[in-house]
Amino acid sequence: MSISESIAHIEAQLAGRATLTAVTKTKPIPLLQEAYAAGCRHFGENRVQEMAEKQPLLPADVQWHQIGHLQTNKVKYIAPFVALIESVDSLKLLEEIDKQARKQARVIECLLQIFIAQEETKFGFSPEEAIDLLQSPALDALQHIRIVGLMGIATNTDDQAQIRYEFSGLKQLYDALKPVQRPNVAFRELSMGMSSDYLIALEEGSTMVRVGSAIFGSRN
Repeated sequence: MSISESIAHIEAQLAGRATLTAVTKTKPIPLLQEAYAAGCRHFGENRVQEMAEKQPLLPADVQWHQIGHLQTNKVKYIAPFVALIESVDSLKLLEEIDKQARKQARVIECLLQIFIAQEETKFGFSPEEAIDLLQSPALDALQHIRIVGLMGIATNTDDQAQIRYEFSGLKQLYDALKPVQRPNVAFRELSMGMSSDYLIALEEGSTMVRVGSAIFGSRN
């Protein structure tokens, strides 16, 4: 399938229930332009430098998502334009995002990354840590961020029951945290599901899927 056919196929499966974020890491600009022409407006990048280089070359209405692990010293490079940072895994990072967003006179939306996989290589808060953060007085000082939901990456496995269990648990945490009332917390997004498991994620309540190889083919 072509890029446009792949996007149309995935959008048909999502049926308006979730936003498609095209994972564009390592992909050249012409392929991003194809995805844009096919109607995709949300692009996800893992590396700050790559996103910062691509951003000026794409139309201004692209919504850029930082989906990879983010170091505090890199936040300043994407603060002027990033639409959503999906990979917030510490209060320290949240404070740096707030600092850099304040310099840009904007509010940056964020998702808390929750560690749900049976793997040691993934980042994220534990559910208990996320609950503590949302109750922390330290959040009161952060006026240039808005926490709009959660993100999780399931275990890289062929065991669909395991994947479903992990996504289901994240949805339960999302539902428990959604009523939290704070000026800079307003849950509406649950980002879970990638090329291999986005249909399971959709069934478990995902509102945003991050799809790369199912659109562009396998990475080189």
